Amino acid sequence: MDEIILIEPNQEYAEDLWAFRQEIIDKDNDNEDRFAGCMSLDTSNSAEEWIRICSLRKDEKNCKEAGAAVPSHTYLAIRKNDNRIIGVIDLRHHIDHPILGTWGGHCGYSVRPSERRQGYAKEMLHLDKLKAKELGIHKMLVTCSEGNAASEKTIIANGGVYEKTIEVDGENMKRFWINTEY
Repeated sequence: MDEIILIEPNQEYAEDLWAFRQEIIDKDNDNEDRFAGCMSLDTSNSAEEWIRICSLRKDEKNCKEAGAAVPSHTYLAIRKNDNRIIGVIDLRHHIDHPILGTWGGHCGYSVRPSERRQGYAKEMLHLDKLKAKELGIHKMLVTCSEGNAASEKTIIANGGVYEKTIEVDGENMKRFWINTEY
């Protein structure tokens, strides 16, 4: 796996962001969680609109205008050797919200379909964990569907400790806690 970095969405990546979006639409059409961590990328009319929404979501005062329950940061996972978007991951500043505190958790993430099964999700979550620590989040709630073995493996590889399984709209969701202090 090549080295990746997390950066905030910006105009430099608009064209690749739209290609990332289209690849998910084309390859993951049957997956209702296909845009996990990419809040509103699927419904945005342009990369520029989505970048603006991501900027609004960072601030408590503006996040509701952008359709977010709580403030959050969204990051592009960029592969350093070719400057390509590998995935998108978000980080909610807190989970003091009924859905987020129950099953939404602190983050969601999507890896570009053509870049999956290479360890990028694991590294994206690791880097997001470091961002959480910088924000003063000591423990992150991260969830996944009971049948999503790849996500569960990613969470456990980042120190995720299984808490329990809950039912959400007829689907079993596993809850894990990740300590950001190590």
